[in-house]
Amino acid sequence: MKRKIDFVKILCFIIGLVVIGSVSVTVAFHSSSLIFDEMLIAVAVIIVALGVIIVARNHIRGYFLSAAKSINSADDAALNEFSIAIMIANSADEVIWYNEKFRSGVLKGIDVFGNESSFIFDDSAQIGLAEEGYARVEYNEKVFNVYSLKSSEEYEEQTIYFFYDDTAFTKLKQKFDSSKLCVFFIHIDGLDVLMKNTPESKKNEMIGQIERKIEAIDKDSKGYMQKISTDKYLLLIEKHIFEEILKNKFEVLSNVRELDFGDRGNATLSIGVGVNGKNLSQSVEFANNALDMALGRGGDQAVIKNDDNFEFFGGVAESKPINTAVRIRLVSQTLKKLVLSSENVLIMGHAFSDMDSYGAAYGLFCAIKKLGKEVNIVCDYKKSLAGELIRYTARIQPNDDFIMSEREAESKISNRTLLIIVDTHRVSSLESKEVYQKCSDVVVIDHHRRTVDFIDNSILFYHDPSSSSACEMVTELLRYFGAEMLEKSQADALLSGIMLDTKNFVLKTSARTFEALGFLREKGADPVLAKGFFAQTIDTYALKSKIVSSAKTIKNYAVSFCEEKSENARLASAQAADELLGISGVEASFVAMTQDDGKLNISARSYGKVNVQLVMEQLGGGGHQTMAAAQVECEDKESFYKLIAEAYAAAKAK
Repeated sequence: MKRKIDFVKILCFIIGLVVIGSVSVTVAFHSSSLIFDEMLIAVAVIIVALGVIIVARNHIRGYFLSAAKSINSADDAALNEFSIAIMIANSADEVIWYNEKFRSGVLKGIDVFGNESSFIFDDSAQIGLAEEGYARVEYNEKVFNVYSLKSSEEYEEQTIYFFYDDTAFTKLKQKFDSSKLCVFFIHIDGLDVLMKNTPESKKNEMIGQIERKIEAIDKDSKGYMQKISTDKYLLLIEKHIFEEILKNKFEVLSNVRELDFGDRGNATLSIGVGVNGKNLSQSVEFANNALDMALGRGGDQAVIKNDDNFEFFGGVAESKPINTAVRIRLVSQTLKKLVLSSENVLIMGHAFSDMDSYGAAYGLFCAIKKLGKEVNIVCDYKKSLAGELIRYTARIQPNDDFIMSEREAESKISNRTLLIIVDTHRVSSLESKEVYQKCSDVVVIDHHRRTVDFIDNSILFYHDPSSSSACEMVTELLRYFGAEMLEKSQADALLSGIMLDTKNFVLKTSARTFEALGFLREKGADPVLAKGFFAQTIDTYALKSKIVSSAKTIKNYAVSFCEEKSENARLASAQAADELLGISGVEASFVAMTQDDGKLNISARSYGKVNVQLVMEQLGGGGHQTMAAAQVECEDKESFYKLIAEAYAAAKAK
């Protein structure tokens, strides 16, 4: 209503100005014949303006009469004396009354009669008040808890709003929250490798350089820092200081990474931060979990853990080796004991198994079978990408139905069944979630960088992101099972898995990779035979070529969309992603194909300059630095291109 009155006033004012201007022009040019008509128009405008003012006064008077009819003089006096600020609005949501406490405490002395309540309630506040009768409102640098009450009176429905000033408590809470302690655990990655064969004097100099970068975090924070082991530090700082560090995206990571120690390479840090714990003890627990996550993702990153999620920063350098021969032997012995104490063993990889997943499973299968235990591999071989390898191993084991479907495996599960999961640590990626959920004893062997939804109930979690493949990890374990535990078919299968994930020994290789290769060759592994497992049909080859030829490059990455739905699409898409890396200037590739459930399966590849794991994590997926994947809801090709661009930009910003 007030807006309508104001509009009419403005309109009359404009018309008046026009008339006055016209009269002035007429007088200037001595057109006396028009003066009389223009004067009549001016008088009419003045009369209308007076009418508007009278109407406005009557409406305003009507507001007060409406309020007065529903609030008698005694109530009015009582509400004015009330210690809580009160405002009343009519059915049109216009302010018709408020007490002195509201005028002075909320409005700071101004009047808002006739205004719509939206002047103080934004959209979210209006929804909260309508649905729950409560909203938290910030106005005039104050914070209010507002409660609403509908009052249906004889004349019209009204809404009464009660404003409780919560400013002092809010500021106190903010001060308390900002002074909470945040716990940092800072770990120097691979320090023993960095310092190997280094003179003592040089060691001190190198550690000193790293420590100066670490101490810079605490430079002006007035926090507490303590070295708790050779390569680990504890830092306690208040939350408001931590938020400043967060704004800089943990620049200490890049500062340490830039330290150049010549042939020994660069140092990197893993940082675990615990925030918002119920107490200091829980924040310490959060920080430990965060550090484990950072190390499990390959180091060179900071991970923040609060009460409900993880947040990641960094992770651009390659993983540092974290396994030693001692640790591998201990894990191997522990695994062997678990196998021997079980009733039967099931081995399972990820859905749509590849040669690394199936090769690792088969390598363990043969070894466990030689230990005299009943053992089976859970695999949907019809959907597997390792078809040639599966057919080869089936010929080696002609009288043994060792590959089981999900339903067959469920019938084998007892309370003493041991489930070994290879080449994944995510529940969402498993070949069968049902088999996993029914097994109480679970072992995980994986090399992918750790994600948030990792399997957290395993009795043995053997995880090494610095390994090239699950097959490399299984090869190392089987060396300590006993030399007789490895036969030629196992060696061939394990070799093919390593070849797949290293792209024929180009990516993610280390001295350990070639040690594993040497061991497999001693056991009869045939590289030519293993290469044959990569053979593809003419249809798959043609589809791969089509996907590559339809790709488009954006900045330093390539994207392509497989529009054909066939049984070869998944394999062709993965191979096309590999092929696209051969294009000049392409540092990462992303290829999508549509699954049976309508979701897009995205295969991501790189040679290491771009961490495709971070890109896929933006879409709910995972993997490791050079090979990752995700499954997403997406309507069409253009939407997919846009999705990748946004995920790429978000990962780069971290």
